[in-house]
Amino acid sequence: MAKKKELQYVHKTTFKHYMGRYWQFYAMMLLPLCYFILFKYVPMLGNILAFRHYKPLGGPYGDRWASAGKVWPAPLRYFEQFLLQPQFWSAFTNTLIISLENLIINFPFPIIFAILLNELRNLKVKKFVQTVSYVPRFVSTVVVISILSELLSPTTGMLNRVLDSLFSTGRPYYMNEPEYFRTLYIITEMWQFTGWTAIIYLAAITGINSDMFEAARIDGATRFQQIIYITIPTILPTIMVMFILNVGHLLSLGFEKVLLMQSATNMSVSDIIDTYVYRYTLGSSSPQYSLGTAIGLFNGVIGLILVSSANFLSRKLTGNSIY
Repeated sequence: MAKKKELQYVHKTTFKHYMGRYWQFYAMMLLPLCYFILFKYVPMLGNILAFRHYKPLGGPYGDRWASAGKVWPAPLRYFEQFLLQPQFWSAFTNTLIISLENLIINFPFPIIFAILLNELRNLKVKKFVQTVSYVPRFVSTVVVISILSELLSPTTGMLNRVLDSLFSTGRPYYMNEPEYFRTLYIITEMWQFTGWTAIIYLAAITGINSDMFEAARIDGATRFQQIIYITIPTILPTIMVMFILNVGHLLSLGFEKVLLMQSATNMSVSDIIDTYVYRYTLGSSSPQYSLGTAIGLFNGVIGLILVSSANFLSRKLTGNSIY
């Protein structure tokens, strides 16, 4: 009992000591803390709309609980409304396929790019390449799709004419062709975000102790061996954290980009959950806010399961996790 009181006293003393010495840092945490409470946690109360009937002027949380559906009991009417609809599962499948393809291709690409960029010995060239690579991150999505549309135009598109002259493609309008939609989406994602994401890995590589590379060179290790046995294992915790975060966003594609690339001819592969929600809730003549909230809650639960599963596997396989 005395030992427990002694530990409590030491804990209180240590906390007061840190608060008195580093109070500036604690004060700096107040603004981010208020931001997360007001804009992240408080809006979570709105998830109750997934179970209530909402209409304008009916109160912020609806005027009554949702009635029973044709199959499911109350208040799961809105979940029944989209879960039993084939169009939703088609959009869900498209979202999952595009996200998985994008993850498989675009997740390792910034890592490879960062490692190669770190191997450059000419600092001027290195800074130039790094600057050029992350500038596309600041280009508007509308501008990116406009540029892509002009390049692939069947009449005036420069890239379309080059492809036609080399492979006799006949100048199709690639933007409207279903078989090219996913490829174009992944390529534009790669162009826009590779350099920006690589900054995180470059920062992790910069933090590696140079003595490790020096010792490896003395032992006769080549640059490739240094990358395999020093660079990659050292930045593995950063890689795993980024992987877990990417897995959590598998069902959250870029809504603006997909909507801008979408057309009636490629709808079979371009209709994702976000565009489905927009079309059936906010885009309709009578917006269905409760239905949109139900779909959002469903996505959130799936995202939580994916993040938890990826975190569990990461902890078991590599010993690294985010919590």
